[in-house]
Amino acid sequence: MFKKILIANRGEIACRVAATARRMAIQTVAVYSDADAHANHVRACDEAVYLGGSAPKDSYLRWEKIIEAAKATGAQAIHPGYGFLSENEDFAKACAAAGLVFIGPPAEAILAMGLKAESKRLMEKAGVPLVPGYHGAEQGGELLQREADRIGYPVLIKASAGGGGKGMRIVEKAEDFAAALASCQREAINSFGSDAVLIEKYVQRPRHIEIQVFGDMHGQCVYLFERDCSVQRRHQKVLEEAPAPGMTEAMRKQMGEAAVNAARAVNYVGAGTVEFIVEQTGGYDEPEAMKFYFMEMNTRLQVEHPVTEAITGLDLVEWQLRVAAGEPLPARQEDLQIHGHAIEARICAENPDNGFLPATGTLHVYRKPAQHTSFQRSRVRIDDGVREGGEISPFYDSMIAKLIVHGANRAEALARLDAALAQTHIVGLSTNVQFLRRVLASESFAKARLDTALIERERAVLFDQEPLGLPLAAAASVADTLLDEAQAASADPFDRRDGWRALGTSVRPFSFEFRGETHGAELRYLNGSALELKVGDVAGPLVIGRLPDGEAEVAFNGRRHTLRVYRHGDVAHVFGPQGATRIATVDQLAHAGDTQAEGGRLTAPMPGKVVSFAVKAGDSVKRGQPLAVMEAMKMEHTIAAPADGKVEELLFVPGDQVTEGAELLRLAVAA
Repeated sequence: MFKKILIANRGEIACRVAATARRMAIQTVAVYSDADAHANHVRACDEAVYLGGSAPKDSYLRWEKIIEAAKATGAQAIHPGYGFLSENEDFAKACAAAGLVFIGPPAEAILAMGLKAESKRLMEKAGVPLVPGYHGAEQGGELLQREADRIGYPVLIKASAGGGGKGMRIVEKAEDFAAALASCQREAINSFGSDAVLIEKYVQRPRHIEIQVFGDMHGQCVYLFERDCSVQRRHQKVLEEAPAPGMTEAMRKQMGEAAVNAARAVNYVGAGTVEFIVEQTGGYDEPEAMKFYFMEMNTRLQVEHPVTEAITGLDLVEWQLRVAAGEPLPARQEDLQIHGHAIEARICAENPDNGFLPATGTLHVYRKPAQHTSFQRSRVRIDDGVREGGEISPFYDSMIAKLIVHGANRAEALARLDAALAQTHIVGLSTNVQFLRRVLASESFAKARLDTALIERERAVLFDQEPLGLPLAAAASVADTLLDEAQAASADPFDRRDGWRALGTSVRPFSFEFRGETHGAELRYLNGSALELKVGDVAGPLVIGRLPDGEAEVAFNGRRHTLRVYRHGDVAHVFGPQGATRIATVDQLAHAGDTQAEGGRLTAPMPGKVVSFAVKAGDSVKRGQPLAVMEAMKMEHTIAAPADGKVEELLFVPGDQVTEGAELLRLAVAA
């Protein structure tokens, strides 16, 4: 076994690998960029080596520096984690040339599975079911059109070297094919340096089910069952669970054996995931009517590997280390069993109500549910690489943490995940925590009516929801203010701010901003220290108290609530069992002059890089017309014109880094 390894990654995956290495008495070396100088993964390892600038190309993608760091620190092997260099065959070859073990598959396997068209040709030879389509080398437009017509519409055009949802177009009818192909090829060239595409039948109501496989250097290969990853946004996974709901033993065996055949076709060693698209030709509750087709193979450990660990009781990182050290697989196929049900939620810094726009900022509050730290089917587990007070920067992806739960069955796991999400309190930037809770509560997910269109199908209950409402939010903010004032008050009754009077009542006005609108409220101090609150048309007694753990008890409008309130500046962030919201206290004097809107300004919605402008000074534009493209957290975002007008000035050039709120261009709005 290795004595020391270098982890060529960052964040939660580097922390995850370091935890297993520590348990196995293996020393670890971290690498870090400028942005990660004080990151958790640096602390989690025994030593750390600086790589360079914050951008991945200046640090985590510089494999020559990573190999130098491994050799300088005496590491015997490099674990690439996932992302960055984990599926780079040149890096795997460079490790071998330097006398270092690459803790992953052979470079030849990475190369074979890296190109979608080539991998599908290999799978066809191996007898793995494929979606009807065209995967040939000839790429002429007329030929591709004929192949699409042969397959039958709708079809899916996919960049052969693509991934992450880029370079994909759905074509509903023949007359739209040429334009969609040209658009897909342009995006493929920009993203992957190749405009080669493949064409496949577009599967209706598809499920995304993947099989975890493991191979060793002794010719053994097993499958560790399946994960359902159908809940997606922007072709990226949101929730993953194992085992897949509705899976029959016969289909599990068929898919597992097909996945093993796929791995054997490329002499696979280590952890890998064979991804299948599953067509539901019958109802959601008719598993016998499902057909599965090979989609691709990810030649690395996956983000969602913890759900497999939860249902098998195995540590997959330990398996990786043992296999890379030349040991045989720790178990045979007949030894592997499924225990219970596990679900993973990806907690991300993003705004679901604004197209899942990534968010950056400081984690002013980061409170997590209590967890069990063992990998042996823990009830609640959190994999993260951040801490309270840390930063979510624009340089890397938007994931804050993975929350994994395990239960005896799916219903228990669902309830446990919702409870754990309710106890996850994050203040400082937008997150998808409340969105995840709404997905869990949706009829489609609760009843396992799964396909990749679930989020779109359930839009009405997933987006733009308010779980607490203005009256309770205002009552929580007022209660928190009063409780803080009471705690800070001195013993002198004339120094108190609780409205006490010897006779009569007094009224204290409040003004709040809630969901973009300003609302007034009145708090009345009655005789005997009783309180009465009026918020809009809702009025009634207000009874408050502070619990020993810091939570507030608030009784108002006929109901009693236990809430947690965090105040950041003028904003109160209110968390309760039914959801979370935010409400701002408005200083009417301070904002009396804020009556003029700044028309014609277009600002960056997040920190990032200006990729391109689609207009120049003097151009006339229409409402909704694309004006600029920004890149942040490995995703591109289009800035569109909010109204008809004329471009007055571009304030940056492509390649410039900009801060959130920076004015990108000036637009004279048409009268």
